[in-house]
Amino acid sequence: MLSECLRLVGVAIGELVDVGLTIEPGEIVCLSGASGSGKSRLLRAVADLEPHAGEVWLGGQAQSRTPGHVWRRRVMLVPAESHWWAETVGQHFADEPANAELQALGFTRDTLSWQVARLSTGEKQRLGLLRAIGREPRALLLDEPTANLDGETGERVEAWLTARIREHRWPTLWVAHDRRQIARVASRHWRIASGRLEEGEVAWA
Repeated sequence: MLSECLRLVGVAIGELVDVGLTIEPGEIVCLSGASGSGKSRLLRAVADLEPHAGEVWLGGQAQSRTPGHVWRRRVMLVPAESHWWAETVGQHFADEPANAELQALGFTRDTLSWQVARLSTGEKQRLGLLRAIGREPRALLLDEPTANLDGETGERVEAWLTARIREHRWPTLWVAHDRRQIARVASRHWRIASGRLEEGEVAWA
């Protein structure tokens, strides 16, 4: 299995400047900051969805020298609100997910025949994560992936997600606000303050 680090070198977007960060294979780095500080925009820059200064690398591959659609398949962004374009859930999956994966997230095979219009926000979030992982990315960008879930469901999804990140050795940048979640999942924590990244705590007393 190919394992590569994800590197941000001098990235700048909006008021956020000079971001330098290396995320190792299988490492989860959490990112926090006040609302409007630029967390989501930074993820979009890393995913090549917004113009930005600086360079992003996946192993020896530079974002600026990679076609956008190819880069976004490898460096997969899962936004806080997933996008749905077809009528049924199953139409959004290139390959049907395994029963075990569906069950781990609280679904059954029948879920694939559901109308998207009947999905709750939390169901869309869980299925959006499953859809992204099924595309076999090489790095993950997660924008508050459990924000729309209740506590018990959120922790179950968190455990499922972290297990797969470590199994596949995906370098992962995970936007989170919950201190307890950061303590559970992150090896490192950075927060945005005054347009720059500064090192934050992983565990609090």
